Amino acid sequence: MKDVASAAGVALKTVSRVVNGEPGVNPATADRVRSAIESLGYSRNESARVLRRGRTATVGLVIEDIADPFYSGVGRAVEHVAIRHGCLLLSGSSGEDPVRERELVRTFCARRVDGLIVVPAGDDHSYLRPELDAGTPAVFVDRPPGPEIDVDTVLADNAGGAVLAVEHLRASGHRRVAFFGDSPAIFTAAERLRGYRAALGGRFDPRLVAMRGPELTGLRADLDRMLALDDPPTAVFTGNGRLTVTTLRVLDGRRLALVGFDDFELADLLTPGVSVVAQDPSGLGRVAGELLFRRLSGDTGPSEHVQLPVRLIPRGSGELHP
Repeated sequence: MKDVASAAGVALKTVSRVVNGEPGVNPATADRVRSAIESLGYSRNESARVLRRGRTATVGLVIEDIADPFYSGVGRAVEHVAIRHGCLLLSGSSGEDPVRERELVRTFCARRVDGLIVVPAGDDHSYLRPELDAGTPAVFVDRPPGPEIDVDTVLADNAGGAVLAVEHLRASGHRRVAFFGDSPAIFTAAERLRGYRAALGGRFDPRLVAMRGPELTGLRADLDRMLALDDPPTAVFTGNGRLTVTTLRVLDGRRLALVGFDDFELADLLTPGVSVVAQDPSGLGRVAGELLFRRLSGDTGPSEHVQLPVRLIPRGSGELHP
């Protein structure tokens, strides 16, 4: 900047005003400064500027798996909000490992990120207390933090979505509805199981529930076991997009009605189209990002706990009959 001031024959403060778009500079002088900037190839040191303000213009995002289309949607929405606020997004995948989650959060904090957005893998977040006390805001998305901390949280209506799915299947004439869910240790899986159970009431049968990851072999064994019952299921509710896709492979032409939680690419192009309960990953990421930057702008109000609605998209698979 000193070289620019010397080349333009102006004071250092004048260059600063032109670079930062501040008023009070004669137009001819401003043109002379900009010409000097162009000829010298000067670029503003953004890092130094934000550090002088006590900020690094970075935020950290911890998600379950960046390869999962759902979390890709969340991450992309957070990134859009960060860019709008002139910040860089740093992100990493925990792989459902609480230890990895803590490592990523601590690494981001060591790099002095201004704030954190976390999809938690574990349920103990006492390790975050020192960072929160030091003034680093955090927002949890898709799943809540453990009871040790109270921070802004953005969730989807998981239990309500499961009720929508089961009610749709029952309205289509199905009274025996199986549920394939993820590990019950995962908040979203447990909530969807809760909604499924509530929707069935006295018709709930634990033999029609399988809670595991989307492994093809295990899911096939679960379905074969259920279909061998004296009163087998005629419909399946799957607890996430990956389980839905795996279930479609396992069904292999068998006519069971199906409703999945989470929409997925090409679901509408299958025959029949796959009925789903769709949540809004972009909405989750956008709301979480906006909450974080509101905190960074000085909002010190009580923690907010936001629940976004979901919607049923019937496409035909929920109305199938054997």
